[in-house]
Amino acid sequence: MAHEHGKAVQEPLAPLARNLRQAIPDVYAGFKELHAGAMAEGALPTKTKELIALALSVGAQCDGCIASHARGASRAGATKEEAAEAIGVTFLMQGGPATVYGPRAYDAFCEYYDAQHGASESGPES
Repeated sequence: MAHEHGKAVQEPLAPLARNLRQAIPDVYAGFKELHAGAMAEGALPTKTKELIALALSVGAQCDGCIASHARGASRAGATKEEAAEAIGVTFLMQGGPATVYGPRAYDAFCEYYDAQHGASESGPES
């Protein structure tokens, strides 16, 4: 299965973000600090926080956010089943648009999960 919602989204954005980061480095530094603080282990583990961010990305209909948090959730140890369930909650809360962006999020998550675990199936698994 060819994935189109992970690296394919992030790679073209990288040089654009780099250009803007050079123009407003303090803003990017502040956002980086906010991100690190929000995703740090605490009462909720980073994995849970990344799954929340992935679900919110679906609701925000943000392909770049989806790709970033799909990667983050995979790196933090989320499974395909956990990602699918988190995305499923967006269907409840966001309705029809989530049924469009949810599959994108699951595709992105599976891309990073499969790369990390050497798998090639995109179905739910732990």
